Amino acid sequence: MSNPTLQNKLAILADAAKYDASCASSGTGKRNSIGGQGIGSTEGSGICHSYAPDGRCISLLKILLTNFCTYDCLYCVNRVSSNVPRARFTVDEVVGLTLDFYRRNCIEGLFLSSGIIQNPDYTMEQVVEVARRLREDHDFRGYIHLKTIPDASPELLARAGLYADRLSINIELPTQSSLQALAPEKDGPAIRRSMARLRGHIDDAKGAAQDQSRTSIISLPQSRRAGRSVAPLFAPAGQSTQMIVGADATDDRTILGASASLYGDFKMRRVYYSAFSPIPDASARLPLKAPPLMREHRLYQADWLIRFYGFTHDEIDPKLAWALSHRAQFPVDLNRAPREMLLRVPGLGVRAVVRILEARRVRDVRASDLLRLHVPLAKVWPFVLLPDHHPGATLEADNLATRLRPAPAQADLFDEPQVAQPLAAVKVPALKPPQRTLA
Repeated sequence: MSNPTLQNKLAILADAAKYDASCASSGTGKRNSIGGQGIGSTEGSGICHSYAPDGRCISLLKILLTNFCTYDCLYCVNRVSSNVPRARFTVDEVVGLTLDFYRRNCIEGLFLSSGIIQNPDYTMEQVVEVARRLREDHDFRGYIHLKTIPDASPELLARAGLYADRLSINIELPTQSSLQALAPEKDGPAIRRSMARLRGHIDDAKGAAQDQSRTSIISLPQSRRAGRSVAPLFAPAGQSTQMIVGADATDDRTILGASASLYGDFKMRRVYYSAFSPIPDASARLPLKAPPLMREHRLYQADWLIRFYGFTHDEIDPKLAWALSHRAQFPVDLNRAPREMLLRVPGLGVRAVVRILEARRVRDVRASDLLRLHVPLAKVWPFVLLPDHHPGATLEADNLATRLRPAPAQADLFDEPQVAQPLAAVKVPALKPPQRTLA
């Protein structure tokens, strides 16, 4: 890339995109260019910071189309009243950069967002045109994530989903009152209406693809079924959103309630939490410093419990706190309890529960099996029942919470997560070599 002007634009607009956390690339369909057709794939491993569920790193060119913006959101460094260097790519420049970086083996996909220029429809047209040219003119088969603009027309949102693997609309702030105070030009109900439209398009496309696939299986010979194409998907990796944490006085319980609503109402693949970052020439209505990063970390932990462990937002408190406040539900018999209850046991993660369920189909799970699973035994023992282990009175001890939890400390920006210390009073039973190991 020898054009110094283009290099300057890239430096400005890549830096301006760093505040957007919602750029994971999980869940899309597999595509490749085997046989000399097209360019790119969604299957390789790369060098940047977006990860699929199986651990693959998907490298994305993460940029803004422009950091010019007609809106004046107080928390945004690119607001119209902000004194920052401005730049704007043309559609051709973004397409060229994406293809150039791919051919250099630097990226496997594109994350594209933008400030609002002229009006939402004009901006959205430019964003969609980038994706259209990549797909149709260059047969680009890599990953594309478009940040959509909720005030844009439904027709433009519908077009975006035909080219992008994932779409996202930022909810920005957890409550309508905060949005009105800090971003009065943004319309909370309009954001949710756009999310609902995207969910409708995604559901319709999945339904059509499933119907066509079933029809193909019934009507086609076995030799042709594998190669049969189905109806085109709409944003196959779903939609995501992002909330700013710490720019207002909203507490974490309210934030998690908003997230639960987004997951339930719109089938969000992810809700991302972005700690507020102080910006130059900030409004007096904003905090003077960023919230502790531990707060963002804890929100992600709670979000994980909602998405993978079956907790509801009003039960969180973290997992250990729930167990301590619901002691009547314990101890849990690891050889009899359903999966949902096993997931409530502090110290047992999803993988450990899966392996326990697999093993107990063959024989009783014993204490030695938990040892081999490398679960935190000190945290697990008070809450489980095994043929060779019973917690006895430990579960009812008044000081159980104190023994399991780390000593409280003032959070700092650079604090590492605390780890509970072992229970000195809990004896680990003597372990005998098992006859069979976990699968």
